[in-house]
Amino acid sequence: MALRSLIAGTGGYLPARCLSNEALAEAYNLETTDEWIIERTGIRQRYLAAEGESTSDMATVAAREALAQAGLGIEAVDAIIVATATPDSAFPSTAVRVQQKLGMTHGFGFDLAAACTGFVYALGMGDSLIRSGQAKGVLVIGAEVFSRILDWTDRTTCVLFGDGAGAVLLVAGDVEADQGVLSTHLHADGRHGDILQVDGGAGTTGQNGLVRMAGREVFKHAVTKLASAVDEALTANGLGHGDVTWLVPHQANRRIIDGMGKKLGLSPEQVVVTVDRHANTSAASIPLALAEATRDGRIKKGDLVLMEAIGGGLTWGASLARF
Repeated sequence: MALRSLIAGTGGYLPARCLSNEALAEAYNLETTDEWIIERTGIRQRYLAAEGESTSDMATVAAREALAQAGLGIEAVDAIIVATATPDSAFPSTAVRVQQKLGMTHGFGFDLAAACTGFVYALGMGDSLIRSGQAKGVLVIGAEVFSRILDWTDRTTCVLFGDGAGAVLLVAGDVEADQGVLSTHLHADGRHGDILQVDGGAGTTGQNGLVRMAGREVFKHAVTKLASAVDEALTANGLGHGDVTWLVPHQANRRIIDGMGKKLGLSPEQVVVTVDRHANTSAASIPLALAEATRDGRIKKGDLVLMEAIGGGLTWGASLARF
């Protein structure tokens, strides 16, 4: 038996406002079409936060759902980690805003910034807290309001993103060595930071910047770096492609998702896809997809789930978990 982080519950939240590709083009006077967006990205719609709806608001709803699915109360949580590129404020952290909204007066919380790889990074941090004995229960949340940092005149970026939040509750358990979060493998290379970035912030321009992306460069790095991280995770656990039950990837682009599924030899039915309905919700995309696939019964006890993501930094990584 070994001390492991078990995924006890998952939760997700999407804002009420849903915008199709056609509605998006009309609302923001974009020279684009539904066909153009679908062909290049696989995205058909996205959800946008309401005026006054914050990252912590959405994160709190997702966290409550994860707790409810686990059948546990806030007393089971020792730490909250929020992965986000769009925090409520520079400080206090979004995590402590969530702590307050959940009525939690103990423990600790902090935000983590790794762009679209944020949830994988946060999952690794939460797992480390549990393995070290620092915490017995950790809420790991990815939440974003990317709609507030988009250039709505740039059709190459604004059509790609959406808002939302997803959460998992990790709890400590003495279980068999192949249960729970098996391992997480994290990487970064700042030399490529400028190909996907927000072009400003308090420390440089003194004001919020907007998302800028060199799409072809990001795509070129995505396929090779994700494949390497996935193989690293499997090898570390003595597993092969055929052992994977589900691939739950970062939902950035349908072509990247399909390419990773093929590299792993998985059937399309073994890949959880939400990008067509959610668009790219950055750090929220993997936990939102996990919440959907556990809620509808696809992911079952004993399934081996592979998660992978790449994002601004560049950052990338992969995690393996046995449900």
